[in-house]
Amino acid sequence: MTLPLVYAPEVSKARVNGDPIVALESTIITHGMPYSQNVETARKVEACVRENGAAPATIAVIKGKLHIGLSDAELQALGQARDVAKLSRADIAACIATGGTGATTVAATMISAHLAGIHVFATGGIGGVHRGAEDSFDISADLRELAETPVTVVAAGAKAILDLPKTLEVLETLGVPVICVGQEEFPAFWSRSSGLPAPLRMDSPSEIAAAHKMRRAMGLPGGQLIANPIPQAAEISKDLLEPLINQALKEAEQQGVTAKAVTPFLLDRIFELTNGQSLSANIALVLNNARFASKVARAFALND
Repeated sequence: MTLPLVYAPEVSKARVNGDPIVALESTIITHGMPYSQNVETARKVEACVRENGAAPATIAVIKGKLHIGLSDAELQALGQARDVAKLSRADIAACIATGGTGATTVAATMISAHLAGIHVFATGGIGGVHRGAEDSFDISADLRELAETPVTVVAAGAKAILDLPKTLEVLETLGVPVICVGQEEFPAFWSRSSGLPAPLRMDSPSEIAAAHKMRRAMGLPGGQLIANPIPQAAEISKDLLEPLINQALKEAEQQGVTAKAVTPFLLDRIFELTNGQSLSANIALVLNNARFASKVARAFALND
């Protein structure tokens, strides 16, 4: 069976020339923000990648084809589309096989990037172990994907709505390198501080690229999580956020919100409870991650 991969012209050109490419997920477009802010933000992130010397490859499934990079018209259409599936490892193949349309989460974007030969992926924050997972067993497929798929993922840590200590424990158990940038503490998405020590620290994009290549040379499976803290000017303090997260979690439980619906519900409520500040912070951290991921991708390209 032929894999229905469709490369955007900009990505095809970069592949031929051996230029750096940064993969980008598409759930931020379909499930993260309202129209037209979602499309405007996606365009800003792509522009940030280009400004920092790499080609952006926003990934999505459109009518049964896996698109590696989107045209502006495709980006616009996806931003307005309704009933778009939220794809992870479990359902991306089924969506493609049945001719569906879906946006890729961290796990699905990693799978797609690896199929396309892309080493570096920029996102906002990864999924992880949900609070109360000892009862719900709600653990994101992102963690297993990091252990299996050789893509370096640049994120502002894991989403702050999660159980961060348990998330780090699972990543350690799975043998995933968690590398913090610029500080000795694991960042907490909207906040620079989590109170948790950095498992590893590397501040140089070339060191991060070299670590990825060394894992490949040693035959070690999986990728790397690069925890890049939100810029200081854009952060929301942990002390301010924690009570709001607890309130949103309680409301989700009272309303019976479960499975894939939990994260969008919590993010929406925190947006409301912070009067929109969480969304502004989210945009700032995604741009910051795109900027740093482009530097890592350039380091890969220099030595490949």
